[in-house]
Formats: sequence, C-alpha cells, structure tokens
Amino acid sequence: MRKFLYLGVAGIILYEIAKVYFIMPMPGSQQMNSIDIAYFLHTWRWAFRIVFWLMIIAGFTTVLSDKRKWIAIILLFIAGAVTYGTNYEMAADTMFYQPSQVILHNASQNKVKDDRLVIGVEANGEAKAYPIQFIGYHHQVRDVLGGKPVIVTYCTVCRTGRVFEPIVEGKPDEFRLVGMDHFNAMFEDKNTGSWWRQANGEAIAGPLKGRMLPELPTTQTTVSQWLKMHPNSQIMQPDPMYQAKYDSMSRYESGKGKSTLTKTDTAAWKDKSWVVGVQAGKDSKAFDWNKLVKQRVINDRVGATPVAVVLAADNKSFFAFQKAGEQEIAVRNDTLYAQNTAYNLLGKRLAGDGPDLKRVNAYQEFWHSWRTFHPDTQQY
Repeated sequence: MRKFLYLGVAGIILYEIAKVYFIMPMPGSQQMNSIDIAYFLHTWRWAFRIVFWLMIIAGFTTVLSDKRKWIAIILLFIAGAVTYGTNYEMAADTMFYQPSQVILHNASQNKVKDDRLVIGVEANGEAKAYPIQFIGYHHQVRDVLGGKPVIVTYCTVCRTGRVFEPIVEGKPDEFRLVGMDHFNAMFEDKNTGSWWRQANGEAIAGPLKGRMLPELPTTQTTVSQWLKMHPNSQIMQPDPMYQAKYDSMSRYESGKGKSTLTKTDTAAWKDKSWVVGVQAGKDSKAFDWNKLVKQRVINDRVGATPVAVVLAADNKSFFAFQKAGEQEIAVRNDTLYAQNTAYNLLGKRLAGDGPDLKRVNAYQEFWHSWRTFHPDTQQY
C-alpha cells in the first residue's frame, strides 16, 4: 500500500504541472501543437484528481504508525502545495482579474491622457474607447455597446486587440481567461466549456471547435485622435482597485517594456517586430511598421483587393481602406486625397465626388503572432 502513496504523489504532481504547462508560457510549451492534450487534461481533471488522491490517502493511512511517517507527511504537503499553486497561484483567471466596475466618461470628464492608445469601437451609433494600458492587464472587459453585449479583448504577448459579441449558440455567454495557445490568450465559455482564441475569435477546443465569435470592427488610435473622430464617445477610466497593475503597463504600448514576452524588436520582421496586419476576405498581408512610419501611406493589394494603409500624423493611429480600382491615396495633415476627392481618417468624404472609402480590418500585432494565425499571409 505504501507504493500507492508514492505513485499517487508522483501522479498528482505530474498531472497538475502538465495541466498548467501546456496552456501557460513555459519553456517550449507554446511552440507545440498541444491544445488537444491540454483540453483533455482539463476536461478529465476531476477523474485524475480523484484517482491520484485516493491512492495518496490509501497509502498514507498505512504508514501512520511507521517510524518514517514524517516522509509521508512531507510528500502529502508537497502534493497539496503543488495542487494549490497550479490551480490558484498559476491560474490565468486568478493572475489577471476583471475590473470590479467598468467606468466610462465622456470627453469633458475623461482623465486618460490624450496620447494613450485605445481600442475604439462603434456600434448602432454609440462609440466607446478602451485604453490598452487597462485592457492589456484585464485581457477582457465586458460591456454593452449600442444595446448589445461585447467583450473587449487584448493579448499583450501578441500585441493584438479584438472586440467580439459574446454570443455562443445564439445566446449571450460569459468567458473566463483560461491560458494561452501559441502565446495567444484563450477564453473558456461558461455554457459549453469550449476554448476560444483571442486573435480571431475561433473555438479551438471543445464542443464548439471550429465556430467563430462575431467580431466588431475596431480602430487602434490615441485618445485625442479617437475623440476628434467621435466627439461623443465615452472613454474607459481606470478601476482604482488595479492602479498598480496599470502602472506596471505604462511602458508597454510604446514598446519600451522589458519583459521577454512583451518587449519589442525594433528591426523589421523579427518575432517581436510590429506589423500592421490587413485582412481582406480570405486574404491577408503584413506591413512592416517601420516602413509605414517612413512612407505614411502604402498603396498595395491584399489578394485581389486594392488597399491603402495610412498612418496619422501622431505616428500611432493607423487605418486601412479598400480603394476603387488603382487610384492612389495620399495623406496630408490627416486628410486623405484620391484624385479630386478628400476624405477624413474614417474614410468619410469631405470634398469632391464619389462614395466614402470602405474601411478594411487592420490590426497592429507582433510578427510572430500574425504569421502564426495567418499562415498564408503575404509580406509587403
């Protein structure tokens, strides 16, 4: 029976470490295609735990009268400590908490600095902006926009923000941060237990594998630029409970963070280099951030779709548009020009003839992330 104690302790330690290893940024774990293994370990977690702890208890009771029972006590303590640590101290949703309240202010009451980056989103005539400094810590913020629920997500290790409707099988659902896959944040829905990828809203494990969450168009820009385009917008304010966490994120958005997972490569096409990824239908292309800063506007194609990628004068706000044919778009003082027509940065016509420019989904992202989740992407 003593063997049950040793086997049970070894089993529970290996199991709990493996369950965390595959979904957290540990050496080698995020380079493997191990999501199915991770989900299997998660799904059967109580079966594994019950078996191993019954073995531990059975073995432990047989050595209570033994002179070396202190060894069994130490092993029991180690098994308990590992179980606690991996499920609480190392659990993603206990490392990154949701805000206790989502505080939103209009421009006159806003306290967030003008040059801070936000993920801006508009729906049904209502506009809101969420500072990366805040949502980068929380990973997701639940809100209501234009009368419908949304989750505003951000993954600092991928440098990518997305806004989704939390609709699962036609009904609003709740999500918790469960870990990461290929360095991208994963969320678990409450109703089916499926795991969803933050970078594109795809269910990658569980009953709904292959399904997609509805995504809303977003704009990554500065507070001041967003308010110029949406003067009636509300801006998310800091939750006082997490001010220390926000302070630790203060250098992230400028690329000056020192963490190995979130720091920036200043050279082009390195793992942590910034790119602007543009999605047009099933086609995608990555544009080097350094080149965009130098050129200000890039006229090109994504697949068969002619596009223009534009950088605003603040060197932080970027936009992508679908062009009409081979027209060349230029930018001067944050006004776009195509032939005899002028547009603002939203693509709305200011002067001249013709329709507004059509916005195209564009995201700032680390190169390693964009190429991982867009394996067929082209490079500009």
